[in-house]
Amino acid sequence: MGKVKGFLEYERAVPEDRQPLERIKDWKEFHKEMPEEALREQGARCMDCGTPYCHTGIMLSGMTSGCPIHNLIPEWNDHVYRGFWREAFERLMKTNNFPEFTGRVCPAPCEGSCVLGIIEPPVTIKNIECIIIEHAFEQGWVKPCEVAKRTEKRVAIVGSGPAGLACADQLNRAGHNVTVFERDDRIGGLLMYGIPNMKLDKESVVQRRIDLMEEEGVTFVVNTEVGKDYSAEKLLEEFDAVVLCTGATKPRDLDVEGRGNKGVYFAMDYLRSSTKAVLDGDEPKINAKDKAVVVIGGGDTGTDCVATSIRQGCKSVVQLEIMPEPPLERQPDNPWPEWPKTIKVDYGQEEAAAVQGDDPRRYSVMTQKLLGDTNGHLTGIEVCQVEWVKKEERWIPEPVFGTEETIPADMILLAMGFLGPEEGLLQQLKVEQGERSNIKAEYGDFRTSMVKVFAAGDARRGQSLIVWAINEGRAAARECDRYLMGCTNLP
Repeated sequence: MGKVKGFLEYERAVPEDRQPLERIKDWKEFHKEMPEEALREQGARCMDCGTPYCHTGIMLSGMTSGCPIHNLIPEWNDHVYRGFWREAFERLMKTNNFPEFTGRVCPAPCEGSCVLGIIEPPVTIKNIECIIIEHAFEQGWVKPCEVAKRTEKRVAIVGSGPAGLACADQLNRAGHNVTVFERDDRIGGLLMYGIPNMKLDKESVVQRRIDLMEEEGVTFVVNTEVGKDYSAEKLLEEFDAVVLCTGATKPRDLDVEGRGNKGVYFAMDYLRSSTKAVLDGDEPKINAKDKAVVVIGGGDTGTDCVATSIRQGCKSVVQLEIMPEPPLERQPDNPWPEWPKTIKVDYGQEEAAAVQGDDPRRYSVMTQKLLGDTNGHLTGIEVCQVEWVKKEERWIPEPVFGTEETIPADMILLAMGFLGPEEGLLQQLKVEQGERSNIKAEYGDFRTSMVKVFAAGDARRGQSLIVWAINEGRAAARECDRYLMGCTNLP
């Protein structure tokens, strides 16, 4: 695959980004395009490694290694290198319903397990994936799929995030009559309101795919929360099967003194407010303008909060992470092909540094108390440094005496992850939940404790990656089709 010894001839390259001080003035995507010749050179770096790990999609040490949807990466890299774009597109679509999403927002565990990455920077898989699908749209190769024959089966999918959309796409292609319920005012779930527009454009990318699915026959129902606006009983009566793809939307809270002060928000509430304002042309209900912002949480959502705060014109932004600062290179206890736990400067930190002069992240920091004025408005946050010590086979953060300090804050954004799905609908449907409140359904089978009710995505597995959501949506569609028809041809 690729050019023989191409990995020795060409260095890794990725598209240039618009300069930070330029791109923070708008909400447009910030990646530039690469010339075709440069893309073909990147495809040429795929090294015919014999046993590619890039598409394995397995869990190692609790982290994803390789692509969970098993993209045929070496094959489409080779097609790109040779200039066979149509063939590259066809190979890409065999495993991935939405490469325009994963090519933009997936953290690329495929690159973390690339064999070339043992000795050199890995192949630029994620970028090539994105360019293939965008080239296909430009050439008119992406067309509504014609369903040869419709069954009389009706399937309801609750939730329109990546798992729900992937499940709907597959079941529609199998000929079933699919209805997707979304409680928000727009379809897309996490894709629409959980990821900022500068990372994933809503009109030109997300809505483009939704419009295509509507043309193919999928019915979307918005502003309808199943369990409130549409009863669980009615759902079970009117549909032959139900797939729950509601996500893990219950945010992790911060249990410290002063949590009740005004000015503390969950990250997803903040990001939703911002994106909705951008799409509607309004002012956001939660606005960081002229505020001293502190983001608690060092993951992708925290980074999105940093970048959004900068665009809204915050006075300052600090990002706190309780974990230690990652190393520059892989450590002995983090060998290939595990996901590399190394430090990276993401777009949000780059933008904050351009505005403020330094990286906004601070590591090994624990929140002790939130401060407020006499009117209950947030004024600051008391923190301290922590040291991680091992007790009874578990690593525990212990405060370091004498490191206490106060950071001014008018707004705090909690980006500390999620605890599982919201339980109202699950209790109405009487589906069993596991110890961590996730819907109880075995991977590979996806059936819940209730007849004809299936579950997929974060609601079943817990907070995870978009590629795992697509993996589960596709697989749950296959098992739902088998339940409805007695057999299935879905992959």
